[in-house]
Amino acid sequence: MQWIENGDLSFLDNRGMNGFLEYEKAVREIIAKVRVNGDKALLSYTKQFDHVDLETLHADSEHIATAYRDLPGTFIEVIKEAAGNIRSFHEKQKPDSWDVTHADGSRLGQRVTPLDAVGVYVPGGTAAYPSSVLMGAIPALVAGVKRIVLVSPPQKNGEISDGVLAAANEIGIKEIYQVGGAQAIAALAYGTETIKPVDKIVGPGNIYVTAAKKEVFGTVAIDSLAGPSEIVILADDSANPDWLAADLLSQAEHDPLSMAILVTTSKSLGKAVESHIQKQVRSLPRAEIAKKSLDDFGKIILVEDYDDGIKTVNKLAPEHLEIVVTNPEQILPEVRHAGAIFIGAYSSEPVGDYFAGPNHIIPTNRTARYSSPLSVESFVKRSSIIQYSFEAMQNNGRKIAEFARYEGLEAHARAIEKRIQE
Repeated sequence: MQWIENGDLSFLDNRGMNGFLEYEKAVREIIAKVRVNGDKALLSYTKQFDHVDLETLHADSEHIATAYRDLPGTFIEVIKEAAGNIRSFHEKQKPDSWDVTHADGSRLGQRVTPLDAVGVYVPGGTAAYPSSVLMGAIPALVAGVKRIVLVSPPQKNGEISDGVLAAANEIGIKEIYQVGGAQAIAALAYGTETIKPVDKIVGPGNIYVTAAKKEVFGTVAIDSLAGPSEIVILADDSANPDWLAADLLSQAEHDPLSMAILVTTSKSLGKAVESHIQKQVRSLPRAEIAKKSLDDFGKIILVEDYDDGIKTVNKLAPEHLEIVVTNPEQILPEVRHAGAIFIGAYSSEPVGDYFAGPNHIIPTNRTARYSSPLSVESFVKRSSIIQYSFEAMQNNGRKIAEFARYEGLEAHARAIEKRIQE
C-alpha cells in the first residue's frame, strides 16, 4: 500500500471513465450485431465469451425449483431474512403523489407512477451474486414495477448459479434469461425475438457491461456507470487494526481495480493495519486479486486531525465509508459525500453488502458527490399536474403572455390571450 502524508490525492485522476475508450469499439459492434441478429447473436456470443453452447435463453423452470430445494436450508433462511430486511428498508422510501387546489380554482400536483419494465443485470460466470438479485429487484417490486427481467451469464455447467435462481425465486422474479455481458445489455435495451425491451437497466457488471450501459443510455435509462468497488475507512487509535485490515481486504478481493483506503490520524495504526493486511491476504482464496488491488490502488493517508480527515473523505467521495473513531457521531454531520456510511467498530462493510437492508448498488468513482444509492425512487417517475380555472387564467394570463413575448414566442402569448376575457 502507498503512504500519503502530504495530502496529494492526484491518484484520483487516473480513475473514472477514462478506461472505457479501448472497450467502446468492441461494445458497439456487439450491440449492433444483437440489434440485427437478435437471439442468434446472443447464443453466439454466449458460446464465444462464456464457452457455453445454449439451446435456449430461458432459465430452465425445473432448474429454478431444483436450485431452491438443493441449496442448504440455512442459506435459504438467510436469503429470506436478508430479503425481508431489504424490503423493509425500501418500503420507507416510497414517494407520494400530492394534489393541491388553490382559492382561485387552480390545481397543481405531482403524480408518481412506477416504470413499466426494468432489467436487472446480475454478474455471473466465475462467481455468483444472489445479493445483487435482491438489491436490484426488491426496490423495483416495492415501487410497483410490473415487469422485472433478470439476466445473468451462465456458469461453466451451462446454467445460472443456484444461489441467483433461489434468490429470484424467493422474491417472485419469473422472467430470467441466461445471458450476460454487453450482449445482454443490448437485448434489454433493443429487444430480440425472445427478450422484450425494458425501460431501465440496473445492476453492476464488468467494464464491458458498464460500457454497454453507457452506449444504450438514452434509449433506456440506467442506474449508473459503476466502476470498481471502493472503501475508505476513517479511523483513529481506538480502532482495532486487525478488523480494519479485514474490511479493507473485503473490497480489495472484488477486483484488481478496487480501491481500499485508510485515512487516519495515527501513523502507528496505519503501520499495524498494513502488517495485518500482509498476514491476512496470504490465506485468501482471491489473494492475487487482493494483492494487485492493494499494490495499485491501496492507500494509507495520514492526516493531522479529524477536520483534515473529514476534508479528505469528502474529496474522496467514496462508495463505502467506515467511521471508526472514538466519537463517530461528532464526525457524521460533517460527511457530505459518501454512498453508504458505516458507523462504529461493528458496522463492517459486508453488513451492508448482504443483510442490513440499505442498497449495495452505490455510486462509485466520486459520483457520490451528486448521486445516490439505488432506491425505490430509481424505479418511479413523476408527472406534474396542472389545471387552471377561468379565474386563475383571468388573474394570471397577461403575466404569462408578457413572459412569452419577452422570450420572442408570440404563439405562446396568443394561446394564452385567446383565453383572457376582456
